[in-house]
Amino acid sequence: MQLGVSVYRQRWPWLGGDLQTLRDTLRPAAFPVDGGEPVQIPVPPLASGAADAGELLAYLDRPLRTGEGGSATHAAIAPKALVVVLHGLGGSSRRQGLRRLTLSLQGAGFAVLRLNLRGADPGRHLAGGTYAAACNSDLLPVLERARHLAAALALEAGLSQPVPLLGAGISLGGTMLLNACLDQAGALDALFCASSPLDLAACSASIERPRNRVYQRWLLQRLVRQTLADPFGVSASEERQLGGNPPRSIRAFDAAVTAPRWGFSSVDEYYLSASPLQRLAKSPQGLPPTLLLQALDDPWVPAASARQLQSSLAERSAQGSQTPVEILLTARGGHNGFHGPGDNLSLGCWSDRLALAWFNRSIPSAVCRP
Repeated sequence: MQLGVSVYRQRWPWLGGDLQTLRDTLRPAAFPVDGGEPVQIPVPPLASGAADAGELLAYLDRPLRTGEGGSATHAAIAPKALVVVLHGLGGSSRRQGLRRLTLSLQGAGFAVLRLNLRGADPGRHLAGGTYAAACNSDLLPVLERARHLAAALALEAGLSQPVPLLGAGISLGGTMLLNACLDQAGALDALFCASSPLDLAACSASIERPRNRVYQRWLLQRLVRQTLADPFGVSASEERQLGGNPPRSIRAFDAAVTAPRWGFSSVDEYYLSASPLQRLAKSPQGLPPTLLLQALDDPWVPAASARQLQSSLAERSAQGSQTPVEILLTARGGHNGFHGPGDNLSLGCWSDRLALAWFNRSIPSAVCRP
């Protein structure tokens, strides 16, 4: 309500966490032709040396101006800010939720940089390997390039200073942005995360529950296919573990592929190091203004971690410590669902409108920073 956004209500017939989660799969929207401008960003080799240096593919989407008859065109106008948007596990710049968020941001006057993480189509051919929840060696160069793009966009519009750089992460994409901002102060001027895991071990255990076996099978099929399709090749060990008898859980996949590729000695070390929960609870002061959105009925990401963090931050606040992190828990919404009354392609879903309100509130303070 402080942001001027109505309280979330489910939209019939998408009732309950599972239908909210699956809505875009069951009834995909017809999006306009993708008009993003390709941007290739160099990244170094993986920590394990399993993949050579390469490039990540992003798409720059400029603000949209509504013309006669309600048609939207790319406008050569000054954007309010540049927003780096990250997809989640098994996703890409083409996913429904990412496109919807992008269009709503464009329509509200923002420029957007949609990133395809390492291994994601349509940039699969540009870099070997796959991404992880903590992938700063990939992500920090992207954010540095985004700063230069923010300056270039301002220069094109005749502005005297760069426009702010903001971040929006969907699911695991939000976890990655949190880890990047925790390691490098000033990486972003504001951040919004929707349904983002804060504790990877708890999230992995949640997705392994019997009720989630269909979700887990779907995710694993995408991850295994994405890994084996690596044009730079896979190791003999990876091919053996993913071929004849592929992993039957996300944890097993991370143990076989993600952890060793990113230089972790075990999957437990990876989960511990890449989970932002404890660092957020202890000292989140280096973060920009950050809003974490979590639904209590999310079938993938357990809300207990967000509740735990909310309690820790409340204790710090009671002791007089200021925190840049705010947490919003909704009873419903599923995993990156939040489909409600009034949704459409231009306004996005409810979580997209919340992100817009958060960014609009954060921009004045970002502009005033030295």
